[in-house]
Amino acid sequence: MALNLTHQIGALAGPSISTTDTNSSSVESVSASPKWRSSTPSLTCKIQRPDAIDGLSPPLSPCRSPLGSTRPDLSVACQAFATEMESPVREHQVRGAQNKGTGVPVYVMMPLDSVTMNNSVNRKKAMNASLQALKSAGVEGVMMDVWWGLVEREAPGAYNWGGYAELLEMAKKHGLKVQAVMSFHKCGGNVGDSVTIPLPKWVVEEVDKDPDLAYTDQWGRRNCEYLSLGADTLPVLKGRTPVQCYADFMRAFRDNFKHLLGDTIVEIQVGMGPAGELRYPSYPEQNGTWRFPGIGAFQCFDKYMLSGLKAAAEAAGKPEWGSTGPTDAGEYNKWPEDTPFFRKDGGGWNSTYGEFFLSWYSQMLLDHGERILTSAKSIFENHSVKISVKIAGIHWHYGTRSHAPELTAGYYNTRFRDGYIPIAQMLARKGAIFNFTCIEMRDHEQPQEAQCLPEKLVRQVAMATLKANVPLAGENALPRYDDYAHKQILEASSLNIEGNTEGNQMCAFTYLRMNPHLFQPDNWRHFVAFVKKMKEKGSHKCQEQVEREAEHFVHVTTPLVQEAAVLMR
Repeated sequence: MALNLTHQIGALAGPSISTTDTNSSSVESVSASPKWRSSTPSLTCKIQRPDAIDGLSPPLSPCRSPLGSTRPDLSVACQAFATEMESPVREHQVRGAQNKGTGVPVYVMMPLDSVTMNNSVNRKKAMNASLQALKSAGVEGVMMDVWWGLVEREAPGAYNWGGYAELLEMAKKHGLKVQAVMSFHKCGGNVGDSVTIPLPKWVVEEVDKDPDLAYTDQWGRRNCEYLSLGADTLPVLKGRTPVQCYADFMRAFRDNFKHLLGDTIVEIQVGMGPAGELRYPSYPEQNGTWRFPGIGAFQCFDKYMLSGLKAAAEAAGKPEWGSTGPTDAGEYNKWPEDTPFFRKDGGGWNSTYGEFFLSWYSQMLLDHGERILTSAKSIFENHSVKISVKIAGIHWHYGTRSHAPELTAGYYNTRFRDGYIPIAQMLARKGAIFNFTCIEMRDHEQPQEAQCLPEKLVRQVAMATLKANVPLAGENALPRYDDYAHKQILEASSLNIEGNTEGNQMCAFTYLRMNPHLFQPDNWRHFVAFVKKMKEKGSHKCQEQVEREAEHFVHVTTPLVQEAAVLMR
C-alpha cells in the first residue's frame, strides 16, 4: 500500500536487536554508584484543549515544503506547525554547554549505509521522505557517519565528498541539524553493523605490509577495525602518521563544508576506536571471537604497543614488566572468576604489577584521545561547532570487584578506582562533550548471573561528568521502540543525582536508529511521544499536560508520515 511507510522505505539499514529480560538478583555492592535523586513528582493541573496547546518548534512544514503540493487532508497539520513559535532555547541546547532544565534535544542516527560505495545517497527517495517525517516529529537533527573508508578510499589526500554533500543539503532543506561523525574505523563485525565498509584501500595495503599496525591480542590474533594507537605518531601511512591522516581528513571536511558549519552541522563527533568509541577492540564479535557477556582480552601485543610498554616498565624501574602484557587474564569468553588476573581474591588486577599495567594501558588510550582532540579543536575552533567523543557503556560484570570487561577495553574502573573521572577530565580540558551509551537499559533486564548494572554505570558516569564540569550526551546501545525504554531514557537524561544542585540535564540524546521499524505505526506513535516529552523536560508543565500534548502531536504527525510515503512512489 502506498500509505505504508515501512513498506515504502524498504531496506533502510539497522536491523532490530532484541534484548532479553531477566529477573534481578542481588550482586556485590559497587562503591562508585551514586544515588539518583527522586524526580519531582507530577503536579495536578487543568488540561488545555488541543487547540490551545503550544507545540514543537516549526519544521519545514508540508505547506512550505519544496517537495511538492500538499494534500487537502494535511491542511490541519500544516496550520498546526506553521503557527507554532520557535523555541528560544534551541541554540543553547544545540551548542552544548551544561543543559540546565531547558529540555533535551533528540537526534536520530541515520543508516550506516546512507552513502553508498559509489559515493551517492542510498535510497534517495526513502531518505528524503524519512527526513521529512523526522522533522515533523520535532526531532532536532540527525547523526551521520562520515566514513574514512568511503571518502578517502582510493588514494591519500584524494577526498570524494559526493554523497555527503547531497545528504547534508537534504538535511539542511528539511531544517535538521547534523551531528557529523568522523568515522575512522571499519564498519562490520560489531553489534548492529548491517553493512561492511573497510578502511581506505591504501591503509589496508600498509596494514598488509606491516600487520603490527593492527591491534593484536596475546594469541597473535589481529584486529583491523581501527589502527593501533601504538603507531599514532609514527609515519607509517605513506609518510604520514595516523593522527596526521585523521587531522587532514577533518580539515578537508571543514574546508569542503565550511558554509554549513555552525548552522546545519552543529557537532563533530571524533571517532577514536572500534565502533567510533574511545576504547580498545577488546570484545570483537566478528567470526565469533567474543560473545556477550565475556570479559574480552587486552589488545597490547603488537610491536608498537609493546615498545611503549617496555619504555614505561623501564621508567618505573621494573624492566621485567615490559616484555608482555598479562598472560593470565583468560580468553575472550571467560568470566572474571575463571582467571587468575581478574578473580576477586588475590587477582593480579589488584597487585602492584596490575596497577602498573592497567595505569599504562588506560593512559595510552587517554593520550590517544587527547592527541586527536587537540587536532580537532584546532581545526574546528571559531566555526561554532561542538566536539564530542563517544565512550562505550560496558555494563556486564560491573558488579564484580575487578570490572574485567572495562579493564580490557581500556577503562581503569574497579571497585576501588573511578575510571571515568580521568576520561571526563581529559574531555573537559579539550572542551569536548562526553557521549555515553546504554542509557535505555535497566539493571533487571540484563542477565543477573553476569552482574550487569547499566543503571549504576550510567550514574557513575553522570557523577564523573558533573565533577569534571563536562557536558554529558546520551545514546541507546540497542534499538528500542517501547515506552518502558523511553521512560528510562527520560529519567536518566534528567541527571537526578546527588550533587546536581544546578539542575543540569543531558545536553542531547541521539536515538538508535532510523530504519523501517521506527516508522511502523505503534513504534512511530511511541517515538513521537518520546521526542515531545524530551523537549518538554524542565518546562514546569505537569506530567498529565505533557502526555496530553504528546498524544496531540502523534495525531498531527500521522498524516505527515503518510504524505512521506506518497512522495516516495
